[in-house]
Amino acid sequence: MNKTLFLSPPSFDGFDGGAGARYQAKREIRSFWYPTWLAQPAALVPNSKLMDCPPHDIDVKTCLAEAKNYDHVIIHTSTPSLRNDAKVAEAIKSQKPATMIGFVGAHAAVLPSETLKASPAIDWVGRKEFDFTCKEVAEGRPIGEVSGLSYRRDGKIVHNPERELIHDMDSLPWVTDVYKRDLTIEKYSIGYLKDPYVSLYTGRGCPAQCTFCLWPQTIGGHKYRVRSAENVAAEMAHAKKLFPQVQEFFFDDDTFTANLPRAREIATQLKPLGLTWSCNSRANVNYETIKHMKDCGLRLYLVGYESGNQEILNRIKKGIQLEEAKLFTKNCKELGVIIHGTFILGLPVETKETIEETIRYAMELDVFSIQVSLAAPYPGTELYEMARQNGWFAKKDKTDIIHDDGLQQSTLEYPGLSKEEIFESVDRFYRTYYLRPKPILRIIKTMLEDKDVCVRRLREGYEFFRTLNQRKKDAASAATAAA
Repeated sequence: MNKTLFLSPPSFDGFDGGAGARYQAKREIRSFWYPTWLAQPAALVPNSKLMDCPPHDIDVKTCLAEAKNYDHVIIHTSTPSLRNDAKVAEAIKSQKPATMIGFVGAHAAVLPSETLKASPAIDWVGRKEFDFTCKEVAEGRPIGEVSGLSYRRDGKIVHNPERELIHDMDSLPWVTDVYKRDLTIEKYSIGYLKDPYVSLYTGRGCPAQCTFCLWPQTIGGHKYRVRSAENVAAEMAHAKKLFPQVQEFFFDDDTFTANLPRAREIATQLKPLGLTWSCNSRANVNYETIKHMKDCGLRLYLVGYESGNQEILNRIKKGIQLEEAKLFTKNCKELGVIIHGTFILGLPVETKETIEETIRYAMELDVFSIQVSLAAPYPGTELYEMARQNGWFAKKDKTDIIHDDGLQQSTLEYPGLSKEEIFESVDRFYRTYYLRPKPILRIIKTMLEDKDVCVRRLREGYEFFRTLNQRKKDAASAATAAA
């Protein structure tokens, strides 16, 4: 068994590019998701180590010193961080040429040849679900015999046969032991979740067909493959013992509520544990289910509303009606379930009018907190293909989706709506939404109720406005460059 290091390399200051981040970018406030997609293969490989550099503020020098101790380094990469990750791989190779280096992640899964071409330091690339691919390579199996892997042979790129998706999700070991061994959980924070939190998956894949969504179209697939309720509840009981300080657990499945009977069963099994938990949800869960989950410890739903324009929702195959989402939101408020709503600007075919519609819609929903992202057409998604066919990409380099400071940039533009206008509308959306009496009073109330929350909200407020100012600078420099 080769000594194996699973690595999220150092990157931009505050950049969340880890294997749990749906949008690899720097957030408005310092936020980090758990590197669950790397922790899972690390749990399969004895004597491995998981090193998540950005949240732990590990610099390149420290990262290289640690990498020297391993025969094998497996790096999780993403579309915006590939260039940076390739440089880290080259530095690892130059200090110890015998190190075997593999790249995994959605970008590598969709563009294996292009990922290999990014640097001669990359020995292999894992396609699709890469857990057992990593395990077999770590065991020393010749890479020519490992399914789901691409590599170079005699100067040519070879793609081994596809690996089957994992059907028995209970066969995977728990990730929480790897978190305990290798991560400092206090380094992970998400603005709308209680501190400290832990996130993990209870299943992979998503039956929804949203054209922009990264994981189901690249790695997880559209069939929701799940762990049994018993398996999930057992890991949660274990996690409660491992991390007595944790205030909230988050189920990071693309849509935890996609299979409602199972979601209700998990909730039932969690109730005796007395945990506070939250999950990703679609805006279509019925009143009875929301109530049951709330009674079993649910605190918050993370809900992708995306747009306030029905035509845009239909075009991105969201499968949700505006009125349906409004009813769901009303029910959550009535039952005391908090919502963090996410919106995306720049989806096909955005106009100045549809942006205003979305801002008005968000204010009507008036959920506890929101996140506004720019449409990010990742390779391998239907959105990317639509943009390519319709000529919506604003730049020649279609994978250029963040600024030099790690903040998202607008990569798409439409007739009558420039990328600059889409980019600037994010700032306006945030200010219009939050600088109203209701949201301000909500935030002040949480600050008055808890001294720790007060300190945290003040820090986040500072970071939030600092980021908005940075966005303004980015917009100004982009305008100057265009001129």
